[in-house]
Order: sequence, then C-alpha cells, then structure tokens
Amino acid sequence: MRHCVQLSPDHTHKQRVGGRGGPHHSGPECPACPGANRVVFRVDGKQMNLLAVLQVRAEGDESWGGLLRFRKGKRCSLVFGLVIMTLVTASYVLSGAHQELLIASPFHYGAFSSSPGAGDGEHPGDMKEHHHQPSVNNTSYVKDYPSVKLIIDSITARLEFTPRQLPDRDDLRRQEPHMFSVIPSKFLPDSRSPCWYEEFPGRNTTDPYLTNSYALYSKRFRATFDALRKAFWSRLAHAAGRHFRLRCLPRFYIVGQPKCGTTDLYDRLRLHPEVKFSAIKEPHWWTRKRFGIVRLRDGLRDRYPVEDYLDLFDLAAHQIHQGLQASSAEEHSKINRITIGEASASTMWDNNAWTFFYDNSSDGEPPFLTQDFIHAFQPDAKLIVMLRDPVERLYSDYLYFASSNKSADDFHEKVTEALQLFENCVRDYSLRACVYNNTLNNAMPVRLQVGLYAVYLLDWLAVFNKEQFLVLRLEDHASNVKDTMHRVFRFLDLGPLSGKQEALMTKSPASNARRPEDRNLGPMWPVTQRILRDFYGPFNARLALVLADEAFTWQKT
Repeated sequence: MRHCVQLSPDHTHKQRVGGRGGPHHSGPECPACPGANRVVFRVDGKQMNLLAVLQVRAEGDESWGGLLRFRKGKRCSLVFGLVIMTLVTASYVLSGAHQELLIASPFHYGAFSSSPGAGDGEHPGDMKEHHHQPSVNNTSYVKDYPSVKLIIDSITARLEFTPRQLPDRDDLRRQEPHMFSVIPSKFLPDSRSPCWYEEFPGRNTTDPYLTNSYALYSKRFRATFDALRKAFWSRLAHAAGRHFRLRCLPRFYIVGQPKCGTTDLYDRLRLHPEVKFSAIKEPHWWTRKRFGIVRLRDGLRDRYPVEDYLDLFDLAAHQIHQGLQASSAEEHSKINRITIGEASASTMWDNNAWTFFYDNSSDGEPPFLTQDFIHAFQPDAKLIVMLRDPVERLYSDYLYFASSNKSADDFHEKVTEALQLFENCVRDYSLRACVYNNTLNNAMPVRLQVGLYAVYLLDWLAVFNKEQFLVLRLEDHASNVKDTMHRVFRFLDLGPLSGKQEALMTKSPASNARRPEDRNLGPMWPVTQRILRDFYGPFNARLALVLADEAFTWQKT
C-alpha cells in the first residue's frame, strides 16, 4: 500500500531526484491525498511508507522554536531517535538491495511506469558481453511483460509497409537549386569516382577553405585543411589564363547503421591503397550539415553549402588530378583506380531535418528523403550497409550515448517508455510517418526507431537497385573479418592486396571498443530482451524476406 506525505510549503523540495533513472518529472498526485507530494520508500523490492519508521507531522502553527519548550530529557530522546532512524535508513541504502525513493513518472501504461530520458560506429569485439548475476529487480520486471506485450501486439497489428510516392527531379531541383547548380549531371569518363573540373576564380593568394564550415567548427581537422592549402595551387589545372580545380563525390557510401560496426569496417577498408575517404570520417552532410544541424538540441546554424562537403574530398581529388595529367599510361591507370568513399552512419536513417525545411508533407510523411538527392546526382552509387541484431544494437547504443545512471534497470524503463510513445503514434499515423517523426524521435529515451532496418531499406530500394547494395551483418564480420573484407573488395571492384597488406587489414584490433565501465554493467535483463525481440521480430522477418536471407531474422546470431 502506498502512503502519502502532506508537505507544508516551507518544507517542500523544489527539486526531486529519482533513484533509478536519474531526474524524473513530477508525476500525478497521489489519489489518496489530493494535492500532496508522494514519497515512497522501496526496501528489498517492496514499497514501504517512510513514516512507518518515523512519523513526523508538520502543523501549520508549529515551528522549531516549540522544541525548546520540551524538557531536556525529551529533547535528548527525540535526537537519539532521529540518529537511530538515520543509521537504519543508511544501512538499507548501503546494503545494495536497490532501495530507493520513487518519484512518479508522467508516463504510465497498464501495470508499469517508466522514466523519460533526454560517432555511430561499433566494433566486432562488442559482441562479447560480460555476464553478471541479475539484480533482484529483474524478477519484479517480469510482471511488466503482459502489459508491454499488449503494446507490441497493438503496434504489430498496425504494421503496413507501403510504397513511397517518389518526387521527380524537378521537385528536387526546386528544393535544392544551389546543389544542382554546382554538381553537374555528367562526370569525367576517365575517372572511376564521379569527378569534374570547375573553374577556380581566385588567385594564388586566395584561401580556398577560408569559409569552410568544417574547418571553422572542427578544430581537430584544421591541420588537414592547412596541408590542403599548401598544396592547393600546385594541384590546379591551368589553361588560357584560367584555373580549374578537380571536384569529386564519393563513388560509394557506408550508409549505416550506428553501433553496427561501421567504424571498424571504415578503419580496415581505408588501409586498401585504392580507397580514399573524406577528410572527416563522418561528415553527416547529406542528413544534417546541409540543413545547418550539428545537434538538434542546439538549434540550427548556417547551412553548410555543398562546396564545403566537396572540399572534404580534395585529398583524393588532388591524387586523381595527378593521374589524369600523367603522361605514363601505367601511372594513369593506377591513379584511375582510386575509389572515393564516405562513411556517415546517419545516411541511411536520419531524416529528422525534413520537418524544418519541407512543408508539403503528405499525412506526416516526408516528401523528400536523403536517398532522393544522392540518386539524382549519382544513380550508379554503391551502398554498403552494416547491420546488427537490433536488440543488441539498441543496448549498445544506450550504453554509448547515455551520460549517467546507466543500468539494466534504467534501460528497461526507457525501452518500455519508448514503446508506449511509438504505439501512440502508430495509432494515428502511418508506420513511415512515425519512423521519420522528428518530435517522436527526440521524445523517445532510446533510439528504438534506428533498428527498424526494413523500413529504411525498402525506402532506399525504391530509388536504387538491389544490386547496388551490399548488406552485411556485424555478427558475420566479428566471426570472420577476412571473409567480410573480401566481399567488400569484390563489391567495390578493388584490386588484390599483398599478403602483408591483407594481414594488416584483417588482423588489426577491432576499432571503437566498448568502454570498460560500460562492459562492467553487464547485459540487459532477459525480460527486456524478450520484449525487444517481440517488437523487432516482424521488422526482421520483412528484412529477411527482402534480402532473401534468414540470417537477418537474428533468430540465431
């Protein structure tokens, strides 16, 4: 039974802190005591009235001055009682039995309550978890499952993978006229990567990167831009008193997903002598920077123009230019094999900016997606997707991005809250509208939507051919790095490596390792895992159907 404490205004705390999930918002008032602040004490998984230990009643006409009227013996007894109560309370807290003060959450559904919350790659070593004995709280969460299952069943009943209404090229041009004025419709035939020459109007004293937003806001990359400045003028083509610079776009994109091994794949692939990546591993230009987004919570900055993005490929463009100008056929052929890549793990899924810039939405669905613009310029682009069991991906994502109070307890509560929010959306809107709903995505305390791989892949396959995709699993990459890399080499038509080069690429340690303190938190609760498997199951089944590969159901990872 829950008891309520009526606190007088003079003794009401202005800020309350929840014991499990960090700060909690004020919850609904206790029904037994309207207008009261509810304080419940949890001991060994049971809720106890804090006043069962010591009753203190604050009367409106009493003050601490009244205490002075007690006889000395009574004052000593009261002080002694307070000390004993404090010691008993401290012993419970220090016993490790997960006692806590519970503040009601504003999110409730059925029998459970949850607490609202606030580089994207992952490595193969993250597949090995440290297993710990579950806390006693895990047992109490089992009662959540029937209520959560009702939410999941409600979501599953409303799943409908409908085709998109694709925009035409004129619509895209009207939306991004500057981009279409800079990137041509045809590229140099002798370059493997999509490159072209454009006139450079400056002089040899002109700083070509003076206004580049990446150089201005990313201090750690300023050394790279300094090196580019020094070599810039010598890398220009000169004809009839005019100067031309080679511009290039990536031939292939590692488009996603976060916490699925993209960083490890990137680090190994860039060791191939024919592969050149952007100066910054994850420019996030297509999904964020071209809209002026660095972090949504920080608001919008000036939009990064397409020229800033193209500057990131100048290192590769300089080498390709040398090859194109070379007199030796052998050198020309060698440089011509350079393949430019880009590895922003947000490219496949992050379309959160559309609500700020596209006002012709249809039923809450974005009229334009990232892939529409990439396809408009590069219909022959190659796309690499690295995926992972979405259940494990979500937990890894939580451990990586959560800043405090991380625990299996907290993760469970955030998952149940996110499911409630998602179910509320699909009751009124289409699946696609909810997946790309910026407000919903920001409200969810864990990035539940990122693991809905089938939704994103189907939208990409609406504009690109299936043959242009290489879809990999992190689980396979972790068990056989060499095989994965050979698949990537064949897909990108890269030349063979020497034995030494291949050994360096395949035997190097995994990149972007999980932090030791995160590993020490142990796995998620089994009931949380069961809930997430139920939720992601239908999406995984559709993904496996699209890819004609049952491995993507992750029934056996």
